[in-house]
Amino acid sequence: MSELAQSALPGARYEGFVTIAEAGLRGMITLRGDLSAMAGAVKDATGCAVPALRRVEASDGKAVAWMSPDELLILCDYADAPGLAASLAKALEGQFATVANVSDARAVFTLTGAQTGDALAKLCPVDFGTLRTGDIRRTRAAQVAAAIWVSGEGEMTLVCFRSVAQYMFDLLSRAAAPGSEPRLYA
Repeated sequence: MSELAQSALPGARYEGFVTIAEAGLRGMITLRGDLSAMAGAVKDATGCAVPALRRVEASDGKAVAWMSPDELLILCDYADAPGLAASLAKALEGQFATVANVSDARAVFTLTGAQTGDALAKLCPVDFGTLRTGDIRRTRAAQVAAAIWVSGEGEMTLVCFRSVAQYMFDLLSRAAAPGSEPRLYA
């Protein structure tokens, strides 16, 4: 890991009716191609199967998120991303596939609390009441592209472009302001 590597908003945290925290550096690799043809390479590299439609599979500190019919997002330790991307590229050599380490282009936020869905419902056209652990949605939060998944009981993870990290943090913080709870899903 580079000595200069730094997450988008180091230590940013907001305590409202939901807690918003910048999650720090995360390794992220975008993998595009025929998902069934890449399944073996993904399993070998991550220990995870290619997830079903709109799902995330996790194993031993790595996760694979379904992003579209021909795209996966692999999450891992930040320091492991370059090597993992290189090994995937080698394993997929000769196939129509692209592998890109996008770790430095993304920001990650963790939202915790019983009303995470309520806070996010203010910003996103998603029915958070239907989501269960491991479900992911690509959507927008206000006007910003985002991927959001249920990462645990009372916890959701949101990924957006690093260039809009401060805007996203401010947006999420306002949505989680005490006294503004819509109580849709709690």
